[in-house]
Amino acid sequence: MFVYEKKLLYPVKVSSCNPKLAKYLIEQYGGSDGELAAALRYMNQRYTIPDKVIGLLTDIAMEEFSHLEMIATMVFKLTKDATPDQIREAGLEPHYVNHGSALYYENAAGVPFQASYIAGKGDPIADLYEDIAAEEKARATYQFIIDLSDDPDLNDGLKFLREREIVHGQRFREAVELLKESRDTRAFF
Repeated sequence: MFVYEKKLLYPVKVSSCNPKLAKYLIEQYGGSDGELAAALRYMNQRYTIPDKVIGLLTDIAMEEFSHLEMIATMVFKLTKDATPDQIREAGLEPHYVNHGSALYYENAAGVPFQASYIAGKGDPIADLYEDIAAEEKARATYQFIIDLSDDPDLNDGLKFLREREIVHGQRFREAVELLKESRDTRAFF
């Protein structure tokens, strides 16, 4: 089912070591509106969504995993040469004490990833509206990080990710319209 190419979906570059930016990016790694939550949400929802849109959820979930890989690469590149003083200045010392330079699924405030981030109602329309909201929240978070960043190389990758969230939201909106036609038909089990 999977074909793995040993390259990122989009090239990731950073201009310099910047643990503070890495701390912000961790929000998109393990936060409630981050890439892991989105990928798991869409994979989970595939099982209770009409056949017409299963492929859409699968495709977007796989792309979200590739976004997760990009975020991990960005965080790694922003922190790989960080000094202990830079780690302290960025407020990453609790992360460093617990995990060293390893990535850990947590948000920018250090709160670990929670399964409650993965929404699933079992109603296709409700789930797709949740997915639209998730994509809009991810888009907004990317924009907020871009606003805080002074790294043009990093911003290039972040802008790519922000635009993909917009496209995903558009695809989910199209799926809602497709499913509205059959929303009120009675299901028999």
